[in-house]
Amino acid sequence: MGQEKPGAERPVGRVEWTVVPSGIGPLLLAATDRGLVSVNFHADGRVLERVLERLAAALGVELVRCETGRLAEPIRQIRAYFDGTLQSFDVKLDWSLVTGFNRQVLRELADGVPYGTVVAYGELARRVGQPSAAQAVGAAMGSNPLPVVVPCHRVVESDGGIGGFGGGLETKRKLLALEGVLPEPLF
Repeated sequence: MGQEKPGAERPVGRVEWTVVPSGIGPLLLAATDRGLVSVNFHADGRVLERVLERLAAALGVELVRCETGRLAEPIRQIRAYFDGTLQSFDVKLDWSLVTGFNRQVLRELADGVPYGTVVAYGELARRVGQPSAAQAVGAAMGSNPLPVVVPCHRVVESDGGIGGFGGGLETKRKLLALEGVLPEPLF
């Protein structure tokens, strides 16, 4: 996964965004000059408006709708992932919307839990040196600004339960089914 540049956390200039159709509904992708900064589920109507307002406030910069430049490669890779031809994202990431323990957990998730596998909350806590922090790992998953690309859908309960998911459990099931971890959901 991409590395952030040391120094200031705020993006310089504008943030480009677009909405991309996917197998789980419309996804909003946003990128700064440092890389992909946000992926949001259910990005249409009022949800899209709220997400754009929150992003503008969090990043403190102008948001501009655009599908070229810095978003071209993330769009291509998201499409390839949902087409089943991409198993590992290789886009630059801007981690400025997440800090501390949450960033540490999400980076470990991005680098250490490959396509088609799952990890338990407690195991992920152990991997980052905090074996008793399974609940905190759950909170980190909930704060993930880059779902799908940073695959929080791959984190499950140690007893075999699917666990929670900010995009909804049906979305999590579809993503795990796409990766061959679960059978395709019945509709």
